[in-house]
Amino acid sequence: MAAAIAVRQRGLSVTLADAARPPIDKACGEGIMPDGIAALSDLGITLPAQETSAFYGIRFLDAEHSVEARFSNGPGLGMRRTVLHSLLVDHAQRNGVSLHWGSRVSGLIAGGVQLASGEEIPCRWIVGADGMNSRIRAWAGFSRTPHQKVRYGFRRHFRIEPWTDLVEVHWTQRGQLYITPVSTNEICVALVTRDQTLRVDEAIEACPTVPAALREAGCSTREQGALSASFGLRSVVRRNCALIGEASGSVDSVTGEGMSLAFRQALALAKALKDDDLRAYQSAHRKLMRLPTIMADLMLLMDQKHDLRRRALSAFSQRPDLFRRMLAIHTGNASPFALGLRGTTSLGWNMLNA
Repeated sequence: MAAAIAVRQRGLSVTLADAARPPIDKACGEGIMPDGIAALSDLGITLPAQETSAFYGIRFLDAEHSVEARFSNGPGLGMRRTVLHSLLVDHAQRNGVSLHWGSRVSGLIAGGVQLASGEEIPCRWIVGADGMNSRIRAWAGFSRTPHQKVRYGFRRHFRIEPWTDLVEVHWTQRGQLYITPVSTNEICVALVTRDQTLRVDEAIEACPTVPAALREAGCSTREQGALSASFGLRSVVRRNCALIGEASGSVDSVTGEGMSLAFRQALALAKALKDDDLRAYQSAHRKLMRLPTIMADLMLLMDQKHDLRRRALSAFSQRPDLFRRMLAIHTGNASPFALGLRGTTSLGWNMLNA
């Protein structure tokens, strides 16, 4: 949806074909980081306050430590995935995107694509925005890097008033629980784990840092699951095809950057198509993926190495200014060099002494 809107903004005619029908749901943490809100604004989309819940920073917790930092570039927003999709659909319709719902693309043909109904849609450019197991990617002959890290994600909503204006990340031996406010009386709880047998309710019950009120709260939706994968591609453009979102590579959902990354990719892709230069999108995509990939690798290391995580959270709790700088880097509001030699040395020293 974001790609269709961005390209249409540039004056190109756009047809979107999707086998599903709106509103389309997907298991995710349902938090949009400040850089994602800025990208949505560039797409001409303002999220209504009555259907969102603002959060102003991130809190990491484990059994021994709690450290938090607030954003320096405005709040993020939590909202139901289905609400977001409906807003994007309405915006696309108003701006002249041709929407084909319930229309599965069955293959690529010379000069366009073919739908399962037999209808052929001629086009100059083809954008594969069809997720982690992209068929467009396979048909166009893109090659994936052989290395892939996979975890499991599960999501559920609970009827409870948020107790904080932060997104909380509860670190446990079996994964992370992300708690995001999505309205004045509802929260989203997302579990990301290597254990495919673990579920949200069990993880909440076993997590000592979760408030007791959450254990007693009623759930408002059924549990929904998805894979959380980290993988890359050698290239995201090939002839007249370009890939975007999880079709173009993915970082683990531990970063919380999935939707924000896709919105920013959409803006870069639209500019490249308008300029008739897909190589510019390749370059922009690589740059956009670089920092989230590094941050995902660091946090996945904390997930695997429990002693490292304990030492890191201990060090951040002793030097919360370092955690603030790390968050600013993560949200794109500071250079990766913002931590500085002194900050890096201080973090390392505190970790050694934790």
